[in-house]
Amino acid sequence: MTKRIFLIVMDSVGIGQAPDASDYHDQGAATLQHTAQAMGGVALPHMEQMGLANILSLVADQGPITGINPVETPTASWGAMRERSEGKDTITGHWEIAGLLLQPGFHVFPKQTPAFPTELTAAFAAALPSYPLLGNCHASGTQIIAKLGEQALTEKGLIIYTSADSVFQIAAHTDAIPLKKLYEACEIARELCDPYRVGRVIARPFTGKPGAFERTQERIDYAYETEEPTLLQHCQQHGVPVYSVGKIEDIFAHRGIDQGWHTGDNAASMQQTEKLIQDLDHGFVFANFIDFDMKYGHRRDPAGYANCLEEMDQWLGKILPQLREDDTLILTADHGNDPIFSGNDHTREHVPLLLYQPGTDGKPLGIREGFFDLAQAVCQRFNLPPMKRGQAF
Repeated sequence: MTKRIFLIVMDSVGIGQAPDASDYHDQGAATLQHTAQAMGGVALPHMEQMGLANILSLVADQGPITGINPVETPTASWGAMRERSEGKDTITGHWEIAGLLLQPGFHVFPKQTPAFPTELTAAFAAALPSYPLLGNCHASGTQIIAKLGEQALTEKGLIIYTSADSVFQIAAHTDAIPLKKLYEACEIARELCDPYRVGRVIARPFTGKPGAFERTQERIDYAYETEEPTLLQHCQQHGVPVYSVGKIEDIFAHRGIDQGWHTGDNAASMQQTEKLIQDLDHGFVFANFIDFDMKYGHRRDPAGYANCLEEMDQWLGKILPQLREDDTLILTADHGNDPIFSGNDHTREHVPLLLYQPGTDGKPLGIREGFFDLAQAVCQRFNLPPMKRGQAF
């Protein structure tokens, strides 16, 4: 058996508000549509031919993806997926893609200052008496570094903050606190956060001088461990090797992965995924392309987001002809992050679903009621026993 599946998550590339968007104060969010409209159009010829704009007939009307149109015969099967788990963060979306259902969702810290419970920060401070704790609030990562970065550098402090996601984030200047110490602090925080069911503890190293601080690519996510086997472990159990690209290793706490490449941006993820397309004989490749979310969605930068989409499309034009006859390439997302929406958090949206198999015309896949349908489809393609939930397409 030499089948290969390449599952690529375009982090945050949503395609219109989910039916329960109002529960998350995200009515009207539409990442793809609003990005394209804000820029007067985007050039995505390969995704257009795959059927990206065809998906719009399935989701609530929030206008076109300006610059691309539905096609009569898409080269990929096309649909949309609705998330069923509670939450709209990266780990929840990826875990549901991998077959899980989070109900209730992860714990989210209230929008107040201080953000974290006193007993949690007291235990964290007691474990790290040499490092003052700064922040302890809801904040944008870039903004809190601009505000507290100089103090963190001078006092050798740790900036702790959260967001609308279930996260305990720790930022530190690399000149004040070495990476190894920051990672040790995150490991301590991970253990302390487990009783609260916090989805991720995130190391956020930064560098530079006051007024010009920059986050580095040495970020590491420390995920809560899954409470049941994922698609990755299911594949391994039945003889299908699993390879990860991007932050997938962190999201799944390094479980169920034969070999992983922790890339820091889309360019590196593209390079490694393409190498696997060229060299891999058999297996499941799970890749996360982070730039859409990290660099442009949270920073509410539609121009950067649109450019990132166009770079992705150009890369697809390069790699699709390299796929073998029995390959499957799946494009989807884990949530939305509308760059013209209010605030700077993720948005609760449908996500696109494009499934490409060389030489095969696409077909409509409808709206999948749960990201876990994708896990079931992977099992079906590899002829594996079905997982606990989901309907294969």
